[in-house]
Amino acid sequence: MDENAERISLELIAGDEQAFDTVYKQYYRGLCAFASQYVTVPESEEIVQDVMMWLWENRKSLVADMSLKSLLFTIVRNKCLNTISHIQVKQQVHERLYAKFQEQFENPDFYIGELMALASKAIRELPDEYRKAFEMNRFEEMTYNEIAERTGVSPKTIAYRISQALKILRTKLKDYIPLLVWLLYEQTRS
Repeated sequence: MDENAERISLELIAGDEQAFDTVYKQYYRGLCAFASQYVTVPESEEIVQDVMMWLWENRKSLVADMSLKSLLFTIVRNKCLNTISHIQVKQQVHERLYAKFQEQFENPDFYIGELMALASKAIRELPDEYRKAFEMNRFEEMTYNEIAERTGVSPKTIAYRISQALKILRTKLKDYIPLLVWLLYEQTRS
């Protein structure tokens, strides 16, 4: 190792931020290029950032005559291999889950049953006045005037109750609306 590299290592070990900046500037691009042979560019940049952070945090345990270049490239390579391994394990888990539940996932009836159960539960949990007005309008196909006559309140009150019921249902079922739209689209295509 040359004298300049050893001096920078000693300064880094002593906590000299200027020495760290020098190491960072000297190796960052090369390490990113090296890591990008294993992983994506964003992942490579994150790995190199982590390694540089590790270098600064562990500078006191470094050995002055050790090659920083070899150390950094070895750590980056190992982190890349760990990332690849992690991605592969994650992908295998997803593939196993998909294979296990593939029939259910591809069967629209599975989703319809689940969605209907969620929607029924959400409707049951509405305040009574909202639920009754909503059910009469949507399930019994009654107009606001017909509901108003039956319940003894004004059509504007019925309109308000139904709009509030819809607002509550949209909030409770917001995570399922895209799926519901997709299912309705699929059913119209069949």
